[in-house]
Amino acid sequence: MNLIITGGLGFIGSTFILQILDKYPKFKILNIDAGLIGSNKNNLQSLKNNKNYKFIKSDINNTKVLEKHIPHCDAIINFAAESHVDRSISGPKPFIHSNVLGVYSILESIRKYKKKLIQVSTDEVFGSLRKGSAMETDSFNPASPYAASKASAEMLIKSYITTYDLDIMITRCTNNYGPRQFEEKLIPKIICYAIKNKKIPVYGTGKNIRDWIYVGDHCNALQKVLFKGKRGESYNISASTELTNLKIIKKILKKMQKSEELIHFTPDRLGHDYRYSLDSSKIQKSLRWSPKTDLDKGLDLTINWYLEKVRK
Repeated sequence: MNLIITGGLGFIGSTFILQILDKYPKFKILNIDAGLIGSNKNNLQSLKNNKNYKFIKSDINNTKVLEKHIPHCDAIINFAAESHVDRSISGPKPFIHSNVLGVYSILESIRKYKKKLIQVSTDEVFGSLRKGSAMETDSFNPASPYAASKASAEMLIKSYITTYDLDIMITRCTNNYGPRQFEEKLIPKIICYAIKNKKIPVYGTGKNIRDWIYVGDHCNALQKVLFKGKRGESYNISASTELTNLKIIKKILKKMQKSEELIHFTPDRLGHDYRYSLDSSKIQKSLRWSPKTDLDKGLDLTINWYLEKVRK
């Protein structure tokens, strides 16, 4: 199988590539990545001599690159996205460029060549939930420019599915964590600040709730969708491991034997969603997927990876 992975130098995309080539060494992967914030060539350094892996530095809005390579692939998995809420609040334009216009560019190419697409979306399209968990058919209620850009991409995709009968599936996942994550994200920020004994900033009271999933479990779910997913469907992916931000910080500090005095409360950010939660019963039942890595094991693996990185 020939796959195009967009945004494959990022945290989740690189993990997916490594998983696929480990399990299916004869697959061929073309990684198209613009090399922007969050991209890291070191994530895939182990593949530099792999003949079945190729990297092209390019924005997904570069239609010439897409039209050159998409005709020769079996499927595209789109990880490419600007994904940090704080940056979307201070400057939304790059999020519209990558997350909306970039998806449009991909859609036009797969419309022309009738190729399969998996769009990697986010739980944030549903907005903040006080109770219950969002199902695939629930209404969108995005609160940040980032979430709105991902919701916009989904709406555009749905129109292309209906109008052009394209083979597209959408996945939405809760908060990922694990090795190689960009350090602006919460869990690696906690770990890296704790290593340096720096104050860890916590928005508001720290009571905002997120569901945490180990990145390897997310990528396993994406494999299920790639091989067994039904065209036109969307799939929620979650681990049902909901904690307040304050609890996850304290849990990590305890594992690292660091003082809770490192916690520093700061003014809450604009439009800070209280809680995200996804119902993943659909993918668990229809594709027989379930998360395998519990939070304690996943955090241990993640903390050890960052500690080893510092030692090097």
